Amino acid sequence: MKKTLSERDQAVIWHPYTQMQTAPAPIGIVRGEGALLFDEEENAYIDATSSWWVNIHGHAHPHIAEKLAEQARTLQHCIFAGYTHEPAVQLAERLLPILPGKQQKLFYSDNGSTAVEVAMKMAIQYWHNLGSPRKKIIAFKNAYHGDTFGAMSISARSVFTHAFEEFLFDVHFIDTPTHQNIQALKDEITSLAPETIAFIFEPLVQGAGGMLMYSASLMDQLLAHCKEEGMLLIADEIMTGFGRTGRNFACQYFNTAPDIMCLSKGLTGGAIALGVTTCSDNIYNAFLSDSSLKTLFHGHSYTANSLACAVALASLDIFLDEKCFENRVRIHQKHLQFKTFLSQCNEVKNVRIQGTILAFEVVSSGEDTYTNNLAKYLHQYFKKKRIMLRPLGNTLYILPPYCITNEQLDTVYQGIRDLLSLVAQGELQA
Repeated sequence: MKKTLSERDQAVIWHPYTQMQTAPAPIGIVRGEGALLFDEEENAYIDATSSWWVNIHGHAHPHIAEKLAEQARTLQHCIFAGYTHEPAVQLAERLLPILPGKQQKLFYSDNGSTAVEVAMKMAIQYWHNLGSPRKKIIAFKNAYHGDTFGAMSISARSVFTHAFEEFLFDVHFIDTPTHQNIQALKDEITSLAPETIAFIFEPLVQGAGGMLMYSASLMDQLLAHCKEEGMLLIADEIMTGFGRTGRNFACQYFNTAPDIMCLSKGLTGGAIALGVTTCSDNIYNAFLSDSSLKTLFHGHSYTANSLACAVALASLDIFLDEKCFENRVRIHQKHLQFKTFLSQCNEVKNVRIQGTILAFEVVSSGEDTYTNNLAKYLHQYFKKKRIMLRPLGNTLYILPPYCITNEQLDTVYQGIRDLLSLVAQGELQA
């Protein structure tokens, strides 16, 4: 008897963020279309979290598929040290002008974590090349910047970093700004500034930390103060970039522009892995020298892969179309309507919206953390509903592809309503 994709998987695969001894069998997905993914029995699942926040235009988008095939017949890959190619140059030419501030150079890598690694190395070596090396990095509490060692170091100490903490370098973590702490944060920045390399932050929304949201105006005050104190600013827009927060990039809510930006996830519309780190000319110029010792010694075998760059260009075509913006506005309005219902439910708390992201906590007896036991029940519940929602502990969030229809959103909302009814009746708790 022929084995299913799920059965074959269990014999050979180790999945991410998964306790393999206790996890249920994975669902085998064979194809995608728009906001839907289909399993081996042709059951449709609504991808309400954009397959880990990457798939902004929907699955198997014809324009992306066409451009990928076209590029595959021309050039699939080329070493990017000493050589270049059209998709890489064109992507940089098109992307840099639409980024916040004066991003003037682009460095390619493979994914979000590596984009952050590049940013950290740029910032550290910037001060070293200027002859005044610094030792301190500032990040937010509850931050998440990736799973490689540098990215883990600048992320909050959590279940993601627990086994590796003695190997991580020290970082100074500060609170996100509120009206109550903004002056204290500015004073803290002033005291730390002379020895600080950079302040790295997730603008407006801390994703893996629990879709935590904070004030744009207060953050702008904090960033302006950092800039006044001579500090480099690194914006991690890996999750927030490409329209997630309403505007094209979350840093467009601030008057103070970052010196360095990290992008990935939505960059290719969820089709191929690609990361970029951009910077202003003052950063780039610090690496120009007759001495090879001032070179940024960083690279990947698949740096600026031409297939990935071609796909990113196709995704950019779709993203910059007016229809994409209209869809983001439509999703935001639908979320606002659903928020009215959620705000009246005793079973949820802290309902929040930023652009196309809606998040809230399901009330439970446990702490509001990633390890809250309610997570596994929520995950299993929505799998049965054929809605792809992956909770962060007891935090539920919707972060859909922009092509999701109103009817599909209504199905997701109804699934949540049904869940909360079970919670109210005491039939689902942890």
